[in-house]
Amino acid sequence: MLRLWDLQITINVDCERAVYVQIADAIVDAIKTGKLQNGDALPGSRQLATKLKVNRNTVIDALDVLLAEGWLIAKKRKGTFVADQPPTLSKIGQPILKTADEATARKSVIYFDDGLPDTRIAPITELAAAYRSIFNRKGRWQLMGYNEGSGDLDFRSAIVQMLNYKRGMSLSAEEVFITRGSQMALFLSAQCLLQTGDYVIVENPGYKPAWDAFKHAGANLIPLAVDGDGIIIADLKTILQSGKKIKAIYITPHHQFPTTVTLSRDRRSRLVSLSNRYGFTIIEDDYDNEFHFGEGPILPVCSDENLENFIYIGTMSKIVAPALRIGYLATSRALITKIANLRKIIDVQGDNIMAQAVLQLINDGHIGRHLKKATLHYKMKRDVFDKLIQQYLGEKVSYHKPEGGLAFWLVPKEQMNIDNLTNLLLEKEVQIVFPHTFSFEEPVMGLRLGYASLNESQLEQGLVIIAKYL
Repeated sequence: MLRLWDLQITINVDCERAVYVQIADAIVDAIKTGKLQNGDALPGSRQLATKLKVNRNTVIDALDVLLAEGWLIAKKRKGTFVADQPPTLSKIGQPILKTADEATARKSVIYFDDGLPDTRIAPITELAAAYRSIFNRKGRWQLMGYNEGSGDLDFRSAIVQMLNYKRGMSLSAEEVFITRGSQMALFLSAQCLLQTGDYVIVENPGYKPAWDAFKHAGANLIPLAVDGDGIIIADLKTILQSGKKIKAIYITPHHQFPTTVTLSRDRRSRLVSLSNRYGFTIIEDDYDNEFHFGEGPILPVCSDENLENFIYIGTMSKIVAPALRIGYLATSRALITKIANLRKIIDVQGDNIMAQAVLQLINDGHIGRHLKKATLHYKMKRDVFDKLIQQYLGEKVSYHKPEGGLAFWLVPKEQMNIDNLTNLLLEKEVQIVFPHTFSFEEPVMGLRLGYASLNESQLEQGLVIIAKYL
């Protein structure tokens, strides 16, 4: 049997494809051609790195991508093996074309969503196993009754540990509340913080579901423009000095929705100072904190130890899968008490059994490993999409390559009716998010194209069609 270390893997340093991708492609080719059989053991990363004369982390990155794609499987305390049923992919991220019967069985629409994760790499098997194991535990009957309305204490403690150690915050379990997704967190926060007639400043363009939550609580919205460094603080100061009593500001500073820009450090500091001076609450929606491809992590605005009034909102849906409705918010204990009392009216408690299952994935290290694999997977796909945009739309749009998140923001170089473009594309079986979804009044001139949930072939096909009509 041919061993992996006997394979001739050639590294081309002049190639545009990263070295770890070249290694991964070579292993895939070996599996496809039968040189590596199902169940074959792979050598350790250190041994393979020595053989290929590359950094060990480069080999680890390649193996992580193949584990995420399903080409390889890891067995605890045994090693890494070729999967028993490898995916039908020709290259990393490129699917083999379906037969004519399969292609015509269902009309295909290429959907550029607003930044959803790739559910094909979700740790569903591990989650299902964790869910089943809960019912095999001693004392499992205790989970079948009512629990704390704020969420399972052990799960909240795990979230607190993550926020404190990974995001620079300083919280206790009593300052964290578990919800059924981030939208519930927004709704409960709005209902308990705002009164009819209060003013809330929102980013423009921005996230309309949040605006709807604020308006439902009776708030008046004031749009605040966004540029390449995030919200414009000079405009914010003008609004604050106008005499209107501002109750809160809603921001997505890590990767602004929809433009993907990051709020600069200087503006973060000035925003915190203004919040403390004028007494308004910063509502920070950190919807995709986990997926950042830059050198160092960008800490939340709410991690600033000087900030007095804040509500921090996050979700587990991007980490595992959108169907997993587990979100959370962090704020003062007084506001948590109000939120807990309101929650009881509409929903006595969340899904504590699912929370326990996710907690088991965290404790077993599955979530950490999945995040590492997923981040590599999305970074590679982002780079592929960036090159495709340059190839097909380079002369037609302006954009910056995002440092994180799961979407691009493209601005046409020539003025046009984006709504008409959206309808034309839909006729050609390419769907994008309508631009008025992001705008406060007039439709914003820009396209938000999520890339994570599509494969490379779909990304290219979609851009070819967009280029014809843009």
